[in-house]
Formats: sequence, C-alpha cells, structure tokens
Amino acid sequence: MTHSSDDATGRDDGREARGGAATGLPSVPPRPTDATWEAEVAALWDDAAVDGQERIARMHVLAAAAPHPALGAFELGGAFDSGGQEAAAHEQYAAATAAGLDEVDPDRAARMVVQHASTLRNLGRVDEAIAMLRDAPEHPATGAAPRVFLALALHSAGRGDEALRVAIEARVPTLPRYHRSVRAYAAALTGE
Repeated sequence: MTHSSDDATGRDDGREARGGAATGLPSVPPRPTDATWEAEVAALWDDAAVDGQERIARMHVLAAAAPHPALGAFELGGAFDSGGQEAAAHEQYAAATAAGLDEVDPDRAARMVVQHASTLRNLGRVDEAIAMLRDAPEHPATGAAPRVFLALALHSAGRGDEALRVAIEARVPTLPRYHRSVRAYAAALTGE
C-alpha cells in the first residue's frame, strides 16, 4: 500500500507526517527532503526583496527543518551575518563547526571559514580572523576568497604592506603573464 507521500515508484520520500489520530500522538509537520530544503534555502538567499530581519526570521524556520544541525547552523549564521548581527552569526558558525559541518558538507565548511573569519574581523577579533584565514585550505567553493579576506583582516590589523602583498599574490594566478615580476614586487612590500 502506498501513502500520500509515496512517489510514483511506491517509495516513501520521508515526508509522511508522524503522529496524528492513528497513532494517538500529536502531528509533526513533515520534514522536507534534502533537495526541497536546499531549494528553499537557495530561494531565500536569491530573493532580493527580503530584508535582513525577514531573512533571519525565515532562516530560523529553515534551520529548524535542516537535514543536519550543522547545515541549519551554517545557514542561520549566514543570515545573521548578512543582517549585521555578527555576534549571533559567530555563535551559529561555532555551532556548525561543533556539529561537524566539515564532514557533512565540505563546500559549506570552506565557505564558512571565510564568513566566520570576516565576522570575527567585524567583531574586532582580528588576530583570530587572520589565524583562521591563514590556515584555510584551498577549496573550489571559495577560490581566492580566503586570501582576499586575509588581506582585509591584515589591513584591519594595521599591517597594510602585508595586506597588499597577500591581495596581489591572490591575483597572480589570474594574470596572463608577469607572474615572476609581480611575485617579486609583492614580496618586496614586506622586505622579502
């Protein structure tokens, strides 16, 4: 027998409401599938008409329904971050790390390093941001972003020459030529 949540193949998609009159338990809203949740999160981020406070409120709901707590914490942290609530963003990023985001979603984990470090910089915790970004591994999800944000953090720390060097070195691979010269000029900024 198929249920209303079964697809055309007869497989249950996991959205069947648990509880209700048949079980004697209160009904629990169906949990979205991973793909549905991802689509809802993407749609919220793509909606330019949503302001920061509304995005935070809506992301709270999505975070509670996330397929994994680390995913929900990461996305909620991002909503707080984009809404200018850095302290709350930091808490959520820390929760995502503690919940194992690096194992659950390496792409999001790579992005979170950049976002969390930027949040730390905005909170005045520049040395922590610099350390986090220096240790950030290269990842296709972030490209040169960790190096660019490292340059910003170094600048915030009053280390302008080092910041400029890091920013220039981050761009060297995109240059059609002059790699050796640009690297040498960048190194000269910090006396190396």
